[in-house]
Amino acid sequence: MHCGSTPKTIDCKSQHAPSQRPVSSCLVCYRERTTNPTIRHPSRFRYSRALGLVSMSDVYDPASLPDLLPLYYRRLFPFSQYFRWLNYGGVTKNYFQNREFSFTLKDDIYVRYQCFSNQSELEKEMQKMCPYKIDIGAVYSHRPNQHNAVKSGSFQAQEKELVFDIDMTDYDDVRSCCSSADICHKCWTLMKIAVRVLDRALKEDFGFEHRLWVYSGRRGVHCWVCDEAARKLSQSARSAVAEYLSLIRGGSETIKKVQLSTPVHPFITESLSLIMSYFEDYALIDQDILGRPESVENVLALLPEDILLETCSDFQKYKTSVKRWESLKKRVKQGSQKNSALLDSEIVLQYCYPRLDVNVSKGVNHLLKSPFSVHPKTGRISVPIDTRQLDQFDPFAVPTISMLCQELDKAVQSGEEDESGKDKEGEPEPKRRVRDYKRTSLGKYVKVFELFVEQMEKSWKGQLLKQSDMQGDF
Repeated sequence: MHCGSTPKTIDCKSQHAPSQRPVSSCLVCYRERTTNPTIRHPSRFRYSRALGLVSMSDVYDPASLPDLLPLYYRRLFPFSQYFRWLNYGGVTKNYFQNREFSFTLKDDIYVRYQCFSNQSELEKEMQKMCPYKIDIGAVYSHRPNQHNAVKSGSFQAQEKELVFDIDMTDYDDVRSCCSSADICHKCWTLMKIAVRVLDRALKEDFGFEHRLWVYSGRRGVHCWVCDEAARKLSQSARSAVAEYLSLIRGGSETIKKVQLSTPVHPFITESLSLIMSYFEDYALIDQDILGRPESVENVLALLPEDILLETCSDFQKYKTSVKRWESLKKRVKQGSQKNSALLDSEIVLQYCYPRLDVNVSKGVNHLLKSPFSVHPKTGRISVPIDTRQLDQFDPFAVPTISMLCQELDKAVQSGEEDESGKDKEGEPEPKRRVRDYKRTSLGKYVKVFELFVEQMEKSWKGQLLKQSDMQGDF
């Protein structure tokens, strides 16, 4: 029974969501208004019938999303690994139950403070709601859906993974191939650099072991640091970590965004070492920063007067970016100003160093897009990245939801058998879902996620055994 209320518009005070998004005051009403009668019961429709509602070309059509999401959440979403990740072995009581989820639904309806008691409840609700986007928030002191019922001031965000968000739009001043939300293989190198630099620092400088890197589905990457120590960090500690990792200072009006001094911090030295393996191909060849007139002016603006004239003279003799860069480095070493020998390193960092959204990292209650969420505009799945094969990761090869449904449909229609030799019609849902995603190109990304969760579970076992011993449960 629904509440009889009508949808209303509220001011959303979350940091990542625009204000004045329509929010349904009753989720039952929302479902009754928006459910497509042809796919109201996902468990009963057959692949070909559902997929027949949309064009199955290789080009993703955003209009097809309402028809494809029920199949995705019913047959492909890795709920088991997902729950194992966010439950953290059940080491802390009510950890999963007090976690906030937010859903962005059709027509940009935004629903916050969702929470679930277990994996089954999470599955059922997501399969009913079919969210266009899933965001994960903090673990609170109370169940998030009770935030209006508890005493004022007692509902507090207590823990969350330390997260990082790197967006390609923040690099528009140092890339010429694309701008705004557009990306290509040339500028994607910036994301590879970001993962390399930050992952090394998080591991070696801070000692964090469990780091999950995820492609956003469009133009960036996210990092979830899941160690217990990281999840318990205060807002001030998160800010300190983010500031330690930030070298780019100032906005679009700032010409020189990196300032180094001697002695150079070992973190910067290590970062430069990683960046230099990409710098020539990315900056000098792909972006041609010392070949195109407008980009040459931007680089020259970073040089002091005492070497500017000589560098301009050198550029008249050399026409390629590579040759000009070599001459610039020689001039920098001859500079008379303090720290002038670091100018070439400052340029490298300004053009290639990771650009963090510090606000995302420092807020305990800040929400971040969930792994395996679908990007509504591109249709691509937000998949984990195997950092061991980072240079081989291709964002354009990440499957779209339409590709996955097509692959699954072909597998079913061809009568493909499972490992036991039979395609069992009445087998349990979790087992059938494992078979289903393995039949598609999503399988290799779920495998990366599975390995990540397994590594975390090894650390939980020791804690669970310790708790068991303390309770005398032998």
